[in-house]
Amino acid sequence: MEPKWRPQEFEEAAELLSADPGASTLSMSASDTTSTAAGGGGGGEDVKLDLSEDEEGQEESSELLGGQKPTGGFWTFEYYQSFFNVDTVQVLDRVKGSVMPLPGRNFIKHYLRSNPDLYGPFWICVTLVFSVAISGNLSTFLSEMGNPVYHYRPQFHRVTIAAVVIFMYAWLVPIGLWGFLTWRQGAERQIGGYSFLETVCVYGYSLFIYIPTSVLWIIPFEWLRWTLILVAMVISGSVLVLTFWPVVRDDTKVMAVATVATIVVLHTLLAVGCKMYFFQTAAHIPTPVPTTPPTYTALVT
Repeated sequence: MEPKWRPQEFEEAAELLSADPGASTLSMSASDTTSTAAGGGGGGEDVKLDLSEDEEGQEESSELLGGQKPTGGFWTFEYYQSFFNVDTVQVLDRVKGSVMPLPGRNFIKHYLRSNPDLYGPFWICVTLVFSVAISGNLSTFLSEMGNPVYHYRPQFHRVTIAAVVIFMYAWLVPIGLWGFLTWRQGAERQIGGYSFLETVCVYGYSLFIYIPTSVLWIIPFEWLRWTLILVAMVISGSVLVLTFWPVVRDDTKVMAVATVATIVVLHTLLAVGCKMYFFQTAAHIPTPVPTTPPTYTALVT
């Protein structure tokens, strides 16, 4: 027997929707044959389910799984808290990616995954400041150890100089690069570019390789220091080139090459400048030993 059409079902559904517009209703009509087989009576049964609460719960759970958090204005603490929303595993994975660049692997696309942070770049810069300053002091002490006229004095001003140079590079260069790329790309191609936070993030992580390099610069061998700085520049510069080349290659050939060359030159100046200032080798000039002029004694006879 075919189920009968019941107008009251639509009336009840309309009343439910008018009472709660966000609710979803599901109406199931069981036939007489199915009801009889299930042990019911002769008439069909109407079942209505309100799924509004379940849908809200699913939206809340998906919001939590997706990591979407409401942020306030730039003057609130919650706004800046989202920039440090990373765990140790993510930071270590990004550090590993900054010291092992591979062709065809974009650091931003592969490691950041639309979740850039400032936690890693900030602590990398702070650690690099102290490693360069302390290692530079130790290097000077070891190189002057055999000089009898040398008296060791802690050079705390090197910490200030290292902090100014490194933080200015890690912030001003990304600001200039991001502004230049935004201007060159224009509004119609800005979708394929990088955000300011992503640019700062990749520059910060690219400096990690200089932390162990600056510690090894304590070894007083110039050929070893220049070898280490060359390896560090190749690794760190490769991260930047492999990241920003896909963005600038759509520009004119001259402008693309000039942009990449500027990135490499500025990165080289930072490394060479730190080595020349903090790890300069003093030239030992032998101190002449004063000699007394020979005296002649005249014998008077």
